[in-house]
Amino acid sequence: MSRLSKPFDFGERNELLRDPENAAFYLEQILEGGNMELFQEALRAVAKAQEGGVKGVAAKANVSRENLYDALSVKGKPKMETITKMMAALGLRLAVVPANQPSSGADLP
Repeated sequence: MSRLSKPFDFGERNELLRDPENAAFYLEQILEGGNMELFQEALRAVAKAQEGGVKGVAAKANVSRENLYDALSVKGKPKMETITKMMAALGLRLAVVPANQPSSGADLP
């Protein structure tokens, strides 16, 4: 007899991504993988999870909604300035560390 699968609860994921510490950990792990398209997709997921969604993040970041939607689209090529403003609106910032320094999640099982 096969087990029934449980549908993924996007509401729970969104709740987790609203927390800046969870969002920072999520984005950091993806960024460490080096796949910029996946990182862009993760930024979009974090923005959508916020109260007000991408539109709300755009307002907080002081960038146009259209600009942010375009930057986060599959074909988007966001400028560093846009990413920095968006991250600040999310309560996050980018940091540069030595490549040989372990990530904040390196001690997880």
